[in-house]
Amino acid sequence: MTKHRTIRYGNRLMALSTATLGLVATMALPASADDQPTREQLIADCASGAGKCSFNEPKLGTAHLGDFHQVSNSLYNCSTSDATQSMGWTDTVGSTDSAGVSVTAGGKIADLIDLSVTATYSHTWSSTHTENSSMNMTVKPGEVGWISRAQVMQTVSGTWQTHYDSPKWGHYFWYVPDTVTGPAPHGTDGQSNAVIVKTRKMTTKEQNSCSSGTKKGRAFVVKR
Repeated sequence: MTKHRTIRYGNRLMALSTATLGLVATMALPASADDQPTREQLIADCASGAGKCSFNEPKLGTAHLGDFHQVSNSLYNCSTSDATQSMGWTDTVGSTDSAGVSVTAGGKIADLIDLSVTATYSHTWSSTHTENSSMNMTVKPGEVGWISRAQVMQTVSGTWQTHYDSPKWGHYFWYVPDTVTGPAPHGTDGQSNAVIVKTRKMTTKEQNSCSSGTKKGRAFVVKR
């Protein structure tokens, strides 16, 4: 590249960084601080298609087991002996970005991340996972039991590139880093999904309710 072309190219490509927003803009007139978009505005333009977006240089983090959460109804035991029952459960685990915003399955954001991860790692990325089954659970007298599950989770980090046909906020291009945490397949990095039965003692109010009506001396299910 000649010196003349280098100078001309350098004049076309101008970078502006914003530490507070983590954003980078290029290829247009300078924008004042008041004209700079928020992270939410740029992601919204990616989601709506107002900006032509790509999720660049995805990096998968090490898989980990997510938090346990209740996935079944609760079994209350007001009787004087152990109560055993088969309980069905269902669990849907979604994805959230670094701002805690849900990444909707089948939406443009999820599709762009999947496209980028597939191209880089040769396997698909899913923004949601649903699983269901049933298992026997035993609850002792005066206790409440339910089924909890933990899903293998994994982060994917990258940079959103938003391209506009005409300058927006003073620039054709804007960039914003993002990290999305979502469900990973069972066995990823040696991590396994987990399903367990959890129990606790009834509260005083719950114990008092056992002595009235149809609850007295029996086990019953309360929907979650």
